[in-house]
Amino acid sequence: MTNHWVDIKNADLVLIMGGNAAEAHPCGFKWVTEAKAHRKARLIVVDPRFTRSAAVADYYAPIRAGSDIAFLGGLINYLLSHDKIHHEYVRNYTDFSFLVKADFGFEDGIFTGYDAETRKYDKSSWGYQLGEDGFVLTDPTLRDPLCVYQMLKAHYARYTPEMVSTICGTPQDAFLKVCEMIAETAASDRVMTIMYALGWTQHSQGSQMIRTGAMVQLLLGNIGKPGGGMNALRGHSNIQGLTDLGLLSNLLPGYMTLPGEKEQDFAAYLDKRSPKPLRPGQLSYWQNYP
Repeated sequence: MTNHWVDIKNADLVLIMGGNAAEAHPCGFKWVTEAKAHRKARLIVVDPRFTRSAAVADYYAPIRAGSDIAFLGGLINYLLSHDKIHHEYVRNYTDFSFLVKADFGFEDGIFTGYDAETRKYDKSSWGYQLGEDGFVLTDPTLRDPLCVYQMLKAHYARYTPEMVSTICGTPQDAFLKVCEMIAETAASDRVMTIMYALGWTQHSQGSQMIRTGAMVQLLLGNIGKPGGGMNALRGHSNIQGLTDLGLLSNLLPGYMTLPGEKEQDFAAYLDKRSPKPLRPGQLSYWQNYP
């Protein structure tokens, strides 16, 4: 959860997917109603069921269970093809200008490095081009076909409204209406928050759903801003509390992982987990591992 419940009152648009906050989190949902009452925020609900959240939404769009990635992929394609992205934000705070390795590719649903016999990937081609100084090479013009921006456009071009409708069962006009409403938050004076819950996290591809939602928010410049973020809805006394207090069997407080059996050296443990900056001056929460 990048923001917090109270901060939702600062949103101009609220998207609920993979959750039903009005019913499952009624006290927290108060802040959605605060945003609607005081900021004239709009609420979009995308869900297989017409839930209690959908009942109070400004717009509801149906979707087939488990097809959220296709829906979000179509949204990404819409934002990129209609140039509805926050340019200043993506240039300064994302990897949009980073150059990807030349031998990285994607074809027929398979990325480079796939071994069909072992059904595993050799990920040596996955990554960025590095300069002699150890930092990532960039293209400030965003025209190089190997920069993340161009590769993202090429990858998501297949997610047309027609494909989204076929996979998700969402009527094209409903899907495009959601895209139009969300695209408005690419402006610097408007912000959207995404609220999700176990309707995303408990899918076998739940992590990918959440990462795709985060990509949407980064394109719009909605991460790290009041009223924005990717906000997982869970009870603080169970999931979040276990994480904060280090009561999960595989985590230390602060989301730090336990060392593996082969990791007997403290320096090696830190080196593996403390990220090296990709660009000069880059900050990361995880650089505080030591």
